[in-house]
Amino acid sequence: MTWEWSIIYSHPLWMVSTAILAIVLRAQRKAQWNPRACPVELKGKTAIITGANTGIGKFIALDFARRGARVILACRSEARGTAALHEIRDGSGNQNVHLRLLDTSSLESVRKFAAGILEEEKELHILVNNAGASGLPKKITADGLEVTFATNHIGPFLLTSLLLDLLKKSAPARIVNVSSMFHWKGEVDFAHFRGDNLNHVMDAAYNHTKLHNVIWTNELARRLQGTRVTANSLHPGVVMTEVMRNYNFIIRFLFNLVGFFFFKTAEEGAFCPIYCAVSEETEGITGKYFDSDCSLVLPAHPARDPALGVKEYEFCERLTAKS
Repeated sequence: MTWEWSIIYSHPLWMVSTAILAIVLRAQRKAQWNPRACPVELKGKTAIITGANTGIGKFIALDFARRGARVILACRSEARGTAALHEIRDGSGNQNVHLRLLDTSSLESVRKFAAGILEEEKELHILVNNAGASGLPKKITADGLEVTFATNHIGPFLLTSLLLDLLKKSAPARIVNVSSMFHWKGEVDFAHFRGDNLNHVMDAAYNHTKLHNVIWTNELARRLQGTRVTANSLHPGVVMTEVMRNYNFIIRFLFNLVGFFFFKTAEEGAFCPIYCAVSEETEGITGKYFDSDCSLVLPAHPARDPALGVKEYEFCERLTAKS
């Protein structure tokens, strides 16, 4: 039987049909909206993208640069950020692209970055909180926070809070928070922020942070009513990026193998964040959650609870307040 199957697998028809299937599956991943068909220009606008040295963030930055924006790459690694800077400048022809160092897992780094922006920039029209990580080892940061929660949620929360006045002054402006469909698997337990009661199996910590992203975004949007600053969250799709870099080789290999057929490329994963940030269709829309095909969908039930949103926001304010 094994010999018979080996004949089938080695037959040219099998390889051709497999290739056709792969092409069909990859075609099915594409969103209905394509940024290259969007004529919106960003000349005179300033945008910040966190985690812009690789993956989705780099393609978002490249798109904004092609539209003529002043683009600030907020990256943790100076070496990788510099490489992305040159690539984006060369690929867009826009030299008004700049690198600023930011580690969202460190409140000190976030405050230093924000202080630099407030000193250097007169306006800010788009803030994309894209930086995030999964599979991080158990660790408590210098701020006493669980590292996944610090990186994926508390850091972006503080950054946004510190830049809110500049965004309001520059209105109309947009805040785009990259979450995930895995927020549906998340749970709300405020002890998680300090690493208590937290199970790291199957990357539960990542799922929890993605749920908090959506809850926070919705409450932020409520607080920004009347300011002409919008805030939305989204699922970019299951994307072939370096988000799995903290996992062991076997898991990364399987992820990439399956991903070749089923997952989006990083460029495709950038479509929905770009849609939320620049499209005319999303102008004025706030407090919503977008799926990877750029459609509006309902988020998980906890994200629809206004009382929980208030509790979330106030809790994060206390965590980030200077003592």
